[in-house]
Amino acid sequence: MSIRRLPDHLINRIAAGEVVERPASALKELVENALDAGASHIAVSMAAGGIGGLEVRDDGRGMTAAELRLAVERHATSKLPDDAIEAVATMGFRGEALPSIASVAKLSLTSRPAGGEGWRLTIDNGRVAEDRPASAPPGTSVVVTDLFARVPARAKFLRTERAERATCLDVIRRLAMSRPDVAFAVKSDGRTTFDLPAGQDVATRVAALTDPEMVANSVRVDSDREGTSVTGLASLPTFTRGVSDHQYLFVNDRPVKDRLLVGAVRGAYAEMVARGRHPIVALFLSVPMADVDVNVHPAKTEVRFRQAASVRSLVVSSLRRALDENGHRSVRPRPLATGWRTDLRSASPAAAVRESEATFGGWEPSARVEFATEPVPRALDYPLGVARGQVAKTYVVAEAADGLILVDQHAAHERLVLERLRTGAAGAQLPVQTLLLPEVVELEESACDRLEAAAEDLSRLGLLLERFGPGAVLVRGLPAVLGSIEPRDLVVDVADELGAFDQALGLAERLDLVASTMACHGSVRAGRALNVAEMNALLRQMETTPHSGQCNHGRPTWVKLDHDDIERLFGRR
Repeated sequence: MSIRRLPDHLINRIAAGEVVERPASALKELVENALDAGASHIAVSMAAGGIGGLEVRDDGRGMTAAELRLAVERHATSKLPDDAIEAVATMGFRGEALPSIASVAKLSLTSRPAGGEGWRLTIDNGRVAEDRPASAPPGTSVVVTDLFARVPARAKFLRTERAERATCLDVIRRLAMSRPDVAFAVKSDGRTTFDLPAGQDVATRVAALTDPEMVANSVRVDSDREGTSVTGLASLPTFTRGVSDHQYLFVNDRPVKDRLLVGAVRGAYAEMVARGRHPIVALFLSVPMADVDVNVHPAKTEVRFRQAASVRSLVVSSLRRALDENGHRSVRPRPLATGWRTDLRSASPAAAVRESEATFGGWEPSARVEFATEPVPRALDYPLGVARGQVAKTYVVAEAADGLILVDQHAAHERLVLERLRTGAAGAQLPVQTLLLPEVVELEESACDRLEAAAEDLSRLGLLLERFGPGAVLVRGLPAVLGSIEPRDLVVDVADELGAFDQALGLAERLDLVASTMACHGSVRAGRALNVAEMNALLRQMETTPHSGQCNHGRPTWVKLDHDDIERLFGRR
């Protein structure tokens, strides 16, 4: 086959494969164009997660008819006035976005510069369909429809509407966070998702897009070194999420996903956050143009630093300094949920016994809790022996017939709770603790979508949820096996767990991961003093529960010192 020069429409489709992978990719390019045009207000509308259509309207500078025609040609841009690509300060600069979108969709642009006339240009899969005057306010409106309609090979790789909508919202969230001076209004299927006014300070904008409690549970980061600065918000080590999706990183106001910066955040929080937890951060790096390369990938979400080690060091030290200066702070507790159970440990002795049964052995009707006033059972009657005490409010000390046993109370109970929840995932309905007054938990719309879609499966685990408007769910019941827990914390982590894997795993696997998350919430914590009855009840449950020798993360739940080992320690052997 001889070498030939490819036609423009095929070149555009090839370029679209890198620039426009899904609706969120097109949306990102359009919103970036609006920001580069100097917009102070950007309105976004999407249908069916962007699959059914996208519209981005702005009040920026606008374009003339001639500029519109030039904008849809490949590598035509207003953002590189000269050849100094290393000094680019705009979001876009490659001149690929509009022609790439127009090659795989119907693209309609309507624009009017201040004091000029309005014009509309429509490109349908690479061909001009409309080129005429149009009435329009100052600024630009871009409508994208029929995305991949004529490229079925690409369309079949799109995910569900909910998944695509969540990705679109994540793109807008990051761009809106990078520019708190710009107003953003977003609608999905005619419903307002968020409406952010212009002129917000960084902390207010970040809290509005992540968690309303972020401001009260975060530290300010503000540091610079040799012309490079880092500012923003970082959550306290005790205010975390179950996945790392809530880490927002920006370089010169450009949202990026950079391994170096992610590793720096992880390093800064090392040994301060619990295993499996991730901080919420919004960090803004300002780097001299000559020290960072943004022309790494067409999507422009990757960057390369000239002094990578120095940048990492600055991020780590800035976060550490901010956290150290606020080392005395912890998460501000929320008011106790109205209608939830009181702490039975401070109630009557009979109530305390019922609490012990519910926590350790009450799942099976025949289970009993031993009283400390009753005769102490013989150690040889049980494989894990009988409780003799507790060390550091974390480890149960038990005497067995042939040695001494140490049990990690949190790790052991986490395994017990997980195995009970797994029976629910397998089809057996678990007992539910119904809330006297259902609790409303506010979340991102995409998180509510995930929970609504999984509501039937979650009910098998004892978690009863209902959709309560676009951005909230109603919690009607919690798994009884979890005891007294904060409903909001559990629901937030379950939503994160569902989002982290989405449809990539099968239903059984996803439910198992959710059950593991729930088990962690419902487990007895290290640092809680247990009475003899509670300790013995824990030991008895471990003896009859599968896999109780290791926790949900693979670590041992108990260790044993045989009599021979103990005697060797004291030189008796």
